[in-house]
Amino acid sequence: MVCLMFFSSTLFFGSSPSKITKASLDFERKKLGPYTKLVRNVNLEKLKNNYLFPEITRRELEHVEKHPNARLISLGTGDTTEPIPELITSEMSNFAHALSTVEGYRGYGLEQGNETLRQAIANTFYGNMRVKSSEVFISDGAQSDISRLQLLLGSGVSIAVQDPTFPAYVDSSVILGQTGHFNEATKKYQNVVYMPCGPKNSFFPDLTMTPRTDVIFFCSPNNPTGYVASRKQLLQLVNFAKNNGSIIIFDSAYAAFIEDGSPRSIYEIPGAREVAIEISSFSKFAGFTGVRLGWTIVPDELLYSNGFPIINDFHRIVTTSFNGASNIAQAGGLACLSSVGLKEIRSVLNYYKENRKILMETLVSLDLTFRAQVSDLVEKSI
Repeated sequence: MVCLMFFSSTLFFGSSPSKITKASLDFERKKLGPYTKLVRNVNLEKLKNNYLFPEITRRELEHVEKHPNARLISLGTGDTTEPIPELITSEMSNFAHALSTVEGYRGYGLEQGNETLRQAIANTFYGNMRVKSSEVFISDGAQSDISRLQLLLGSGVSIAVQDPTFPAYVDSSVILGQTGHFNEATKKYQNVVYMPCGPKNSFFPDLTMTPRTDVIFFCSPNNPTGYVASRKQLLQLVNFAKNNGSIIIFDSAYAAFIEDGSPRSIYEIPGAREVAIEISSFSKFAGFTGVRLGWTIVPDELLYSNGFPIINDFHRIVTTSFNGASNIAQAGGLACLSSVGLKEIRSVLNYYKENRKILMETLVSLDLTFRAQVSDLVEKSI
């Protein structure tokens, strides 16, 4: 059974990496010379293998080197391929050029981001969901914000993740010391609750069988399966979090590809402002994978068990660990959210959606079973 993906996959290319033996490690140590007395971070020792997407790239390059005439279609990291509309790049270019003038020079901006851009994000993506500009934190991308949120959460929390899901959730949790040891038999970390999201349960976790955790990482559309949670399912998730006193970290990076009326934001669900943080990005929406721009929403209503506002601590994390997103990137973000910019972006998104349609038609021709959104022109479900 195949479930359609938007961009990401976990296919690996090339041969397996060469085996590292104790003798080879000893040899490398001799070459390195004297050691420091610094003890390695025990949490980093718990990480298994390399981070997924650089490893895919490494194996792909290795394969191409061995087979230079091979034709590869990369299903690795969720990168975009189409040029950014000129209207948007022109705004970034003009802003960058203005930095060489007395009138146009700008230094550090607000750590939380340009107020005009924050308001534009609140208006464009959240409409009547009561998201205020003061609750929007501009960043250099959703993945960076995942790590900043981990700093907010600390090492003492318990987490749940969809299975499968974006690997940064678990890896960043390992680095913070949240996960416990890795179980070689199950290939999972002992303190992580893995919520199966596959064909057997229609790609949504059975919450009646899910134990309580402090934090639930949830991605819709899911990366890598592409499954879009329905309004009813997200209501179940929000109620589950409220009943258990949990916080949802909701990743909506691929929301622009939802076409069937399903929620693009967790804040479309009643009560979500009391239990959810949302992270999102310009990467897939506007092709900003190389520009780096994203945002996180932390509602005022979201409180710790002692009643202290979580937004206050996240603001402190951001001001301590981050000096704000690039002013040039933010100028591009503002251009994206103009009426003309949105029109240009929709045109590019339609190109990717056409690719999805071609893939679906091909799967149908091969008589392969898959899941697709109801609104797609071609559908063959289980």
